[in-house]
Amino acid sequence: MSYRDVASKQVLIWACTAVASRMPVAMTPLALVFLVRERPGGYTLGATLAAAYVLGEIVAAPVLGMRLDPARGRRHLVVGLAGGTVGFAGLGVLAGAHPVVLGAFAFLAGGAPAATAGGQRALLTSLVPERAVAQALSAESMLMSGVWAVSPVAVAGLALGVAPRVPLLLAGVLMASSIAGQLALPAGWSNGEQEGEEGRARTRVLIRAWPVYVTGAASITLLGLSELTLPALLEQRGIGVGWSGPMLAGMALGAGLGAFLYGMRSWPGRLRARSVVLMCGMSVFVSLAALIPGAAGIALALVLAGMLQSGALITRNLSLREALPPSALAAGYSVLYAAAGAGYAATGSLAGGLLQVVAPSTAILVGVQLTLVLTALGWWGEARRDGSRADVSSTDAPSADAPRADASGAAVDPDVVAASGAEGAPIARGCDPERGL
Repeated sequence: MSYRDVASKQVLIWACTAVASRMPVAMTPLALVFLVRERPGGYTLGATLAAAYVLGEIVAAPVLGMRLDPARGRRHLVVGLAGGTVGFAGLGVLAGAHPVVLGAFAFLAGGAPAATAGGQRALLTSLVPERAVAQALSAESMLMSGVWAVSPVAVAGLALGVAPRVPLLLAGVLMASSIAGQLALPAGWSNGEQEGEEGRARTRVLIRAWPVYVTGAASITLLGLSELTLPALLEQRGIGVGWSGPMLAGMALGAGLGAFLYGMRSWPGRLRARSVVLMCGMSVFVSLAALIPGAAGIALALVLAGMLQSGALITRNLSLREALPPSALAAGYSVLYAAAGAGYAATGSLAGGLLQVVAPSTAILVGVQLTLVLTALGWWGEARRDGSRADVSSTDAPSADAPRADASGAAVDPDVVAASGAEGAPIARGCDPERGL
């Protein structure tokens, strides 16, 4: 297994397109705060606009993701990117407009391209050999870690050094440029046959992957709590708040390094076991960051937490590939994206409430406990689902309502068959997608 399997012209075009479409996502929350901070009650208004943006993502990601056509997904992605361009341009051009107008543009900017990340991830995994899927997802994680490390610096520099509206205008230009890149990529991520049916069967298939969404949201919740409470934690420790920026950048770089190392080899154990190990390790390091008094120790703990967090997210994406048929993958990635956004939004409310009544270090430890509870819930759900499949596959005389079997004798979930279409090939279940890499 090697990253050389990922290196191709198509993947390079995909990478440029992904950066151009996701850099605005990373820039927007902070850019909205800078946009209105000089107004009366500017910080409150900025937080409200950021909430409207995130709400747009959370609401639209699963809805639009369900509508993605695997054979012609490019058309849907281009329309979403165009809508996002309008939203960002409206925020930048009409920076002095009424808050309701800005809120509408923020919601549009978040909602219109909300299914892009899921569709682009499904497209990426179709551009590489099956044996290189883990490396492709690791490369994507490294790329996004770089985006999230650069974005805050770019926003602050442009907003303070040029004009508050410039970061949002730049976001609009980047998203518009990503349309050209998307048009240069394949029209879809399937073999051209419609593998899925819209409706209840596909929805049931997506719902059955709920443990993956829970664990994915847990990792983002812990990451968000670390980010949002870090300035208060540094102040509690008597450390300059200005160090929060470099520490968070170090955490993002650690995530990139962790993603690279994850893709270097195959790892033992089932995906759900790997996820639990990585999440527990991340929880340990975030707890240490809350307890260590020195700046160097806090920074090191955050870097190590970032390394494990990227591995946990890659494992969640691989688990989703194991749980869903190809026709539902883009929708599943979009639901995972929405779950992560919901987790981050809930973290903001949790952090704000906890910091009113407890010390920042205590708030982080409460967040760690919540993360461990969600991790345990996700592990239980995956173990229960896999156990049900094992029971079904061991049945010698299936009834008319029992799962059917494919040509190789592997048990096939009837809902998956329904979601795959009458003519689609059944999906083998219960295997680790990384086996043999």
